[in-house]
Amino acid sequence: MSLVKAKKHLGQHFLTDKNIAARIVNGLTHTDQYTQVLEVGPGMGILSDILLERKDLETFLIDIDVESYHFLKDKYPQLGNRLINGDFLALNLSDIFAGKYAIIGNFPYNISSQILFKILENRDNVVEMVGMFQKEVAERCASKEGTKDYGILSVLIQAYYDIEYLFTVKPGTFNPPPKVNSGVIRLSRNKVDQLPCDEKLFWR
Repeated sequence: MSLVKAKKHLGQHFLTDKNIAARIVNGLTHTDQYTQVLEVGPGMGILSDILLERKDLETFLIDIDVESYHFLKDKYPQLGNRLINGDFLALNLSDIFAGKYAIIGNFPYNISSQILFKILENRDNVVEMVGMFQKEVAERCASKEGTKDYGILSVLIQAYYDIEYLFTVKPGTFNPPPKVNSGVIRLSRNKVDQLPCDEKLFWR
């Protein structure tokens, strides 16, 4: 099975450290609230290998890269239609999941904000997210009010999710290595169903 070539236009940096992969997957801590998880951008499956060992979770994979899709199809024939070749940002998640679920991934840095907004749009069903982003983005998401990094992304995410900055990942654990450090964060859905204001104004 030939390896997948990382594509710059897709922002692909494949994680190569299995210990880091295990720490990311072990970041899923609210599995009493869901039984399904969607991995976004699995690449060659370093997270998927660990997810698919979990007996408590039904794992779905989505990758926009056709080469990755065929690689994963050969690697995990048991997945069937739980392996999707498509754009996560264009995906109607309610077509796949009827109930609560989690999202996990080593996310492409060039669409970090769009991924987070997609999760917010589906906040009624996304119970938990564990993901790796550019460290600067991860820190901005987790920043506290009054700090220099606190901004609109922090406000929007923290309105609906409790957020934890889990750990930092160095460039050398990727192929090809990115030019910056990465950060892993966990979002856990809070109890807020509706904000005490006009939500339409909040989302402008």
